[in-house]
Amino acid sequence: MKAIGIGILSALFFAVTFVLNRSMELDGGSWMWSASLRYFFMVPFLIAIVAMRGGLPGMKREMTAAPRLFFIWSFVAFVLFYGPLTFAAGYSPGWLVAGTWQMTIVAGVLLAPFFTFQVKTESGEIQTLRHRIPAISLMISLVILAGVVLIQIPHASTVSAQIILLGILPLIVAAFAYPLGNRKMMKLVGGRLDMFQRVLAMTLMTIPVWLLLALYAWATVGLPSASQVVQSLIVAVSSGVIATSLFFMATDMVQHDQGKLAAVEATQSVELLFAMLGEMLLLGLPLPGVLSLTGVLVIIGGMSLHSYQTSLAAKHG
Repeated sequence: MKAIGIGILSALFFAVTFVLNRSMELDGGSWMWSASLRYFFMVPFLIAIVAMRGGLPGMKREMTAAPRLFFIWSFVAFVLFYGPLTFAAGYSPGWLVAGTWQMTIVAGVLLAPFFTFQVKTESGEIQTLRHRIPAISLMISLVILAGVVLIQIPHASTVSAQIILLGILPLIVAAFAYPLGNRKMMKLVGGRLDMFQRVLAMTLMTIPVWLLLALYAWATVGLPSASQVVQSLIVAVSSGVIATSLFFMATDMVQHDQGKLAAVEATQSVELLFAMLGEMLLLGLPLPGVLSLTGVLVIIGGMSLHSYQTSLAAKHG
């Protein structure tokens, strides 16, 4: 239950991304600057936090122990996640970006077979097995996704083929990349790094990619506006530092239980609710209709089921 609460809190800070990314696009800012500036601004804050906690030597040791794998899964978790997310903001309103992003709920459950665990047989041999897709978690995640679909239906008539291609497909890639990269990194570091060390290490690993993207942006669209710089800084602190660290903290707490892990990842569905409220207040989004509000209730119900399932698993675990 504690992990789910932390997950919901992280969703609140993550929602800032959807609202401000859309705001920057409406102001004419490039998605390339929105993406790269966020990670540039994250570095000094995270270095200060990790340094004060005395975690820099341990972080450096883990980064150099397996640099190739560290880069690959950092690239998957951060670049293939945030690049498509900011790109989609140029073709879709914030509610559609936040809604489609909820594919990560189901993606997190479907990724279970990509991970293995070891058991000791009666003969004393060590056998490697693959995790199975937790059926109950999948069904509850589908309930939450159904709520997301209900929220989207009233807006479906306004979605063009271009938005579907350029706005939704990149988000599907991001929805699978984020939990996959996060889980692979958890397995790689094996609990030897705390969430701040892990976020900083993954950010530093991907800085060369963000530098290349920024240079390309400079050459093609020029420098970012002052407004985009300020909004990117807010996103970096709120989403990049606070939300990511909280989410990693929550997933670290339940990383050995695929059902509980899916429940924590499902808390990110609340981002949609926070994003809708944010757009209503800041960008003038109209009040959702009855069908959309029904979808909100379905999402809340699905989250309650996940919480209940997690508490039962804890009692019997």
